[in-house]
Amino acid sequence: MDAGDAETYAVVRPPHRGGAPRDPGKWWGTAVDNVRAAIALRREMAAPTRIVILSAFTDPALVYAALQEGAAGYLPKESRRSELVDAVLAAARGESVLPPGLAAGLVGEIRSRRTDRGPALSERETEILTLMATGMSTPAIAKQLYLAPSTVKTHVQRMYEKLEVTERAAAVAEAMRRGLLE
Repeated sequence: MDAGDAETYAVVRPPHRGGAPRDPGKWWGTAVDNVRAAIALRREMAAPTRIVILSAFTDPALVYAALQEGAAGYLPKESRRSELVDAVLAAARGESVLPPGLAAGLVGEIRSRRTDRGPALSERETEILTLMATGMSTPAIAKQLYLAPSTVKTHVQRMYEKLEVTERAAAVAEAMRRGLLE
């Protein structure tokens, strides 16, 4: 098996159990799909497995997606054999692997994806927001947190200001958009 790019990893286990290996390009459409297939394979394996992607595609968005999906590293297809061996050994030790040429592009990708999240919520505000997201009322939140309802209202007002909203549903939606709630 040629370990040329992420598509090769899709050949390890066909998507249909018992099926014969075929052209990976027919299974997975894009390079991102191929990266996801490799990471999905890692998740399916019983033993802890770390994946280092070796790919002809070095677009920073793809490298970012691979690392975001859980890859331990990413190498360009042009990597020397010794670099590949070093990367596999490093991944086995629990290290992340990314050559300097890809790291520079990744930094740019991270910066381009960064959004202005505004002022951070306090720990208490985040706690109250999480309870609000479950549908709890102000008195119920106050009771659960052993606070006066007026204290909860003050936290909610500050939260609204920070999130630049005027009501509960908008606060929850904005917090989810910013990644403050899961």
